[in-house]
This record gives sequence, structure tokens and C-alpha cells, in this order.
Amino acid sequence: MKTTKHILIALLVLLSCSCKKFLEEKPTNFLTPDADLTSPKVATAFTNGCYQNLPGLIWGQPSSYGGNTYNLMEFMTGKANSDLGQTGFINFQNLSYNITSFYVDTWWQRLYLGVGACNLAIQNIPKAIQPAATTTNQLAAARTLRALYYFYLVRLYGAVPKVTVVPTVPTPDNLNLSRTPAKAIYDSIIIPDLVEAAKSTLPWKDNTGRVTMSLVQTLLADVYLTYAGAAINGGNQYYALSAAASKAVIANSGATLFNTYTDMINPQNKNIGEFIFQVQYAASVPSTNPLTPLTIPNYAGISKYSDEFGSVYPTPQFIKSFPAGDKRVQERQFFYTKYRKMNSTDTVTFKNTYIYKFFDSLAVVNTAKSDLNFTIYRLADVYLMYAEASNRAEGGPNADALKYVKAIRDRATLGPLPAGMSQTAFEQEVWLQRYFELCFENKMWFDMIRTRKVHNDVTGNWDNFIGHTTVFNATFAEKNLLFPVPKQELDVNPNLLPNNPGF
Repeated sequence: MKTTKHILIALLVLLSCSCKKFLEEKPTNFLTPDADLTSPKVATAFTNGCYQNLPGLIWGQPSSYGGNTYNLMEFMTGKANSDLGQTGFINFQNLSYNITSFYVDTWWQRLYLGVGACNLAIQNIPKAIQPAATTTNQLAAARTLRALYYFYLVRLYGAVPKVTVVPTVPTPDNLNLSRTPAKAIYDSIIIPDLVEAAKSTLPWKDNTGRVTMSLVQTLLADVYLTYAGAAINGGNQYYALSAAASKAVIANSGATLFNTYTDMINPQNKNIGEFIFQVQYAASVPSTNPLTPLTIPNYAGISKYSDEFGSVYPTPQFIKSFPAGDKRVQERQFFYTKYRKMNSTDTVTFKNTYIYKFFDSLAVVNTAKSDLNFTIYRLADVYLMYAEASNRAEGGPNADALKYVKAIRDRATLGPLPAGMSQTAFEQEVWLQRYFELCFENKMWFDMIRTRKVHNDVTGNWDNFIGHTTVFNATFAEKNLLFPVPKQELDVNPNLLPNNPGF
């Protein structure tokens, strides 16, 4: 497999991060082939290397102006549009994408590079001479991140190659791997890695962005919720496990909902408050968070950025689907429709509604270098996971599930829930709050394929995924449940065939 070969070449680069600043992109030292693997500093470097491909979750797409891996999951929902033809949006708008389309190959590459770095860490950390608890916690971080990378892989592609070791001598047998069914990946890697990590003494919170027990349990909650759902159909026992994991996070993480939505775009709040786990960015390093310029209206002239992309923005139908009075859809909460023109007192009114969730005001008006992180999990997500999972496991909403959904609705200035909601009615309310609360955070597409349901923004109904027609008049089919294995991988590894249905 071509990507596995790339892993072998890239490992020294991945491990070149500083032992003091694990998020520095500019290497400050290198592990040489003769490095002392018993050194605690080397073990730390291996651990740090596991984080280096997290930015791949919102990585720039080569040869695509305004293209970014982040775009893929938003384009696919049918609830997003784009100002740029160069992003390949049209192929996802009309569902004509194929094995050579933008993003499909980039996601595969970046995720397997992350897997490779974690595998290397898991193999080598035990060689270090250091306290046993330190080794255990470093391995827990590596296993958690490997589980995260694989969780994305199986949700995107279904059956994928199972790579758990780094080949010392590459041969056709250990490079040209066949695909392993998604359930087997869950059962042999994702869930065992997280269960093992949960045995560690990782702290529940850490304001530097490292893996914590809160991430371990949040990821377990998400994995169990997905496993229980349509992808694997694991059943009620996994809904119960998901509820238990999310409840542990709520009880122990120390996380609290921010009072205002704009607290989430204040760089001073990185890794604290509502945030459970974020991809780390800093204005002081060359590659800053790309989502601020990505979501500014194209050529709006409101920022210091040389490029304002307008790559992703909501459809008017999605905006209109928010309930009356919902604060999240008010100006400069989750979205915005106007802003002051640079070096002028004039206000520019946009032709569409644009995303405000990644608006770094200092970067926009001054530095053109966003200091915001990208959030993988936050407490609102955990609240809603608990509400959905416990409702399924117990046959209806319990008091805590109602309380957590109420907290989400209260912040949005919505009224109380109807009394005596049925299991189905409450579940659909939770799904809807996930749509509204977590919109454009790369969550909705995974919810759609997990539940096999899509909220129809025009009718207000919950449509079956297969057969749902988007506002772009494209209809989801079974083939759209998984992305294809990229052509560039098939070219070097025919054992990846057959491809996913429809490709």
C-alpha cells in the first residue's frame, strides 16, 4: 500500500517534534537511527509524534484553491454550499464524486500517517527506562489517538487495511494488505485500544491539548453509540455503554458549557471550559488554523487575509430550519450576514449567510493568523450523546437526559420541552439539537450515516437516508454510505479490491 510506504519515510519527520513543545511544527531535534530508545526523552518524542497528524482532519487539499479536508463532510450533507468551483463542490453537490475526487485520497493518506505514528509509538515506548505509570500513560495516549484515526477510517471507508505494526523490512506481503471488515477493526483495535487506555492514570483534564481521560471516555461514548447504530447494529448493550462513558465525562471532566457561543471563538479559552479535545493551532507557527479564511465570504474585503475563500456556507433552507427565536442563528452567533469592510466605516452585506464559528476577530482585522483551535469534542456533544444513548438503552428519556437537552436549549433561548415525550420524539429532538448545536463541526455527516436518517429542512420530517433528496435535487443511495477506496491506493495495491458498492 502506497500510504504504508509513505509512513516508513515519514516516521523520522513525525518524531522530530520538540520534547518541550509537542505542537511545534518546525522540528527542533531528530531521532536518528542510532537513537537510544531507552531514553525517556525518546519515549516522549514517540508519544508527541502521535499528535502530528491531527491537523490532517482539516488539512489543505493539494491543487484545490480553497479546498480542505474539512469540506468533505459538510459538502456531503446537502446542507452546505460553496463560492468556489475549485473546491470540487459540484461533485459532492450532485453526488457524482468518484475514486479520483478531491478529499477522498487526502483523508486516507493523513489518517494512515497518524496510524503509523501511533503504531511506532506503541512499539517503542515500552523500551524506555522510566516510571511504569509514565509508560502506561504514554501508551494510553498513543492508543487513544490510534483509535481516533481508525474511527474516522471505518466511518469513511468501511473495511480498511488493519495495520498495527510498522514493518521493519517492507515486502509485498506486509505492504499490500487486504481490507478488514469495519466490525473487526472496531473489535480488534478501536474498542480494545480505548478500554486499555481507560485503565491508565491519565488526568481528566489538561489545558495543553494532550490526551486526557475525558477524551478516552468521550471517544468511547461516540464509538459505542456508532457501534450500536446502523453501521454495526450492536444493539442496546452498546447504547448503555455509551451512556455510561459519557456520564463519566460529565461527572469528572470539570467541563462546563460556555455562557455565550462567542466564548468558543475566544483564543484565550482554548482547551478549557466546554472543550474536551481540540486540534492545536497557534498564531506563532507557520500553519495556523485554516478555517477562519476558509469560511470568510469570497472576496468580501473584510479581512487582512489575502484570500477569503467562502469555501463552505449553509444553505438558506438549513438556516430557515432553526426554530423561531433560536439564538444560534442570530447575527454573529453561529452565523453572520454582514461585516465592516477593511479600512472603512462601510458595512458589507453578504449575498449569503456565512459561518461565524471559526471567526478569529484578531486574525481577521489584524494578523491574518488565526489562533483558534479546531474542536473534535466539546461538552455539548457529550450531553447529547448521553441523552441519545440513555434514551435508547432505557426505553425513554431519564431525568438527566432531559436536563442536559434542556441546558442546550436554554442557551439557545428555546422554550421548555413538551412533557411526557416518547422515546421516538425525544430521540428526534436530540438528533435535531445535534444538527443545530454541532453544525459545521464535521459531525452531521457521521450522524446521518449512523442513524440512517436525514432531517428534511423543507418539510421538517425525518427522511430515510437512502432516498432522501437534498435541496440540490440529488438523492442519497446505498453507495453514498461509504466513500470509495482512492484510485492512487488501488493502483499500488490491487488487494484493496473490490471497492465499496457503486464504485
